[in-house]
Formats: sequence, C-alpha cells, structure tokens
Amino acid sequence: MNARFTAAGGGGASGRVGVPDPQAPSRGVFHGLLGIDKPVGPTSHDVVAIVRRRLGSPGAGHLGTLDPAASGLLVVAMGAATRALPVWHAGEKTYQATLRLGIVTRSQDLTGEVVARHAVQVDEAAVRAAARALTGEIDQVPPMVSALKVGGERLHALARRGIEVTRAPRRVRISSWEWLGMALPEATFRVRCSAGTYVRTLAHDLGMALGCGAALASLRRLRSEPFGLERSVTLADLDARSREEILERAGVPLDQALSVLPPVVLDAAAAASVGAGGRPAVAAGDAPIAAGPRSIVFRDDSGQALALGELRADAVEPGRVLACPRVVFPWAARCGR
Repeated sequence: MNARFTAAGGGGASGRVGVPDPQAPSRGVFHGLLGIDKPVGPTSHDVVAIVRRRLGSPGAGHLGTLDPAASGLLVVAMGAATRALPVWHAGEKTYQATLRLGIVTRSQDLTGEVVARHAVQVDEAAVRAAARALTGEIDQVPPMVSALKVGGERLHALARRGIEVTRAPRRVRISSWEWLGMALPEATFRVRCSAGTYVRTLAHDLGMALGCGAALASLRRLRSEPFGLERSVTLADLDARSREEILERAGVPLDQALSVLPPVVLDAAAAASVGAGGRPAVAAGDAPIAAGPRSIVFRDDSGQALALGELRADAVEPGRVLACPRVVFPWAARCGR
C-alpha cells in the first residue's frame, strides 16, 4: 500500500461529479487518477468540475476534501476510477501547516469567529513537548465545521446555523510531527497522519494543552499516499497545456493506480464469468481471503484490471476459493448480466 508512482501514462472522500464512461480505455477516455495542486479559494468540488470540463471527462470525483482555505494535493479520479475511490481513501496524509498561538476560534482556524484571546507565555520547548504528547494513536473530536454527519445532517451545516452538537471522538494516528520553524506566536510544522485526521483540531488541541489556545493559520497537503505533489498540475496548467501533456505529467492510469491491491489473474473463462456477475473458482496464491469488498483487483493475463472484489472460501466445496466481484469495470462487463 506504500508504493509511490513515478511514471505517468496516457488514457486509461470523496465527491463525485457525473458517472463513469462505459467505453473501454482503448477508445480514448482516460480512466485513472490526476494530481491537482489546488490553490486557496476554490472548493474541492469546484476543482473536480473544472477538471471534468477542461479534460472532457464524463465522470470525475476526488479523494479527500480540501477546504477552500487549504491548498495542495487533491487527487481527482476520472472515468471508471470513480468506482474505485474507496481503494485509496485510507492512504496516510502529509501536511505542512502554520498555527497561531493565543487565539481560539469556532472553526479552529483563523477564518472563524474569535471566541477567546490569551497571552502567549510558552517557549519553543513547551510547544515541542505538547506536540509529542499528541503523537501516536490519539482520540480526536471532529470539529463542527467538518463534513461528518450527525443525525443525518452534516456538521458544517449545523454550525452555519449556530448549532453545536456533541461529537464522539475518533481514533487517529499521528505518525510524525516535525517543526519547521517557530517565531512565536506562530509556528510552522509538517505532520504525517492517518486519513480522517483534522489538522485544525490538532492545532486547537495543542493550544488547549499549552493553556493559551491556538488556531490554524494555513494548511497545505503534500501527500495522500501513495500520491504526492511531485506528480501534479495546477489549475493554470489545465488552461495552458494540452490534454496529453497534462496526463503525461500528472496522470496515473487505473491499471497502475490499482497496483496498491493484491492481484488475482483470471483466465478467459473466469474473466467472462466475472464480467457476467459470476463467482468463478480461482487460484488465490498469496491474496488474502475475505479481506473486504475491494481488497482484490482481478486482472486478465495482460495485466488489465477487470474488476474489484474479494476472495471467499466456497461454503459448499471445502478448499475451493471463489472470486467475488464487487465492481466490474465497463470494458469487462458482458451482455446478458
């Protein structure tokens, strides 16, 4: 799951725009992922709409929302890759951020209403010590400005109406917290964390631990494993460069992007069965059994991804393993399903 992509390719948290195109990759539709260096300002949904329009993608979605005030890597799924979005959601994230001590806001960043100001009487050593206490496995209460739902309604929608509700803490992992510079009351850091971590809440909790409060001043996503900003284009590039240049520079074809999953190669008969919604018997090899609905990529003997699914032990015939497709890509689907 930690592979990093270094080669581009041609054609063929997530929000989706449109639906996957039913055409095969050979017909010119790009099925894969595209790294965008999002600027401060537009929403993640805005960026997806721009990509879809400018690259002529009939379907697009994104991995992991970036707030309008945040910049950095937004991975956009195009074509049939939108049907595989959950595969990459769990990737660890790396951010660079700046926080300001001595201030508490409702949104936990500097765009929100200020609810308290405090004198900053801590030194660099105290800041570093407080960050160490917030490293590793920790419980984090999601902020009210998040997209999580409580009672069927998104928290940020409730927050806009001035409603605050109790949120259950969630376990997250802070793998590393590196300080890049301190000019207190501001400090800049790089943090590597599990998917679902709120960096604004990290800043807020650090400030609470120090007794002076803190709010996030800026946020930039550097990586969403296994993807990084080194393979990305800007919105300006979408205007200035050709479709081919953009995909060569920042595109990851679906076959390559799915290399994070263990493969099971199907022969022609098994591929036809999977394409028709069947569950053929297969050789599992080293692939895990019953690991989840998108834990395996089924490929043909040329390496092309045909479907996502899982392997299950046959309840009728002991020792036999069945391929159980969950998502069948359009070019693998057979008529008469």
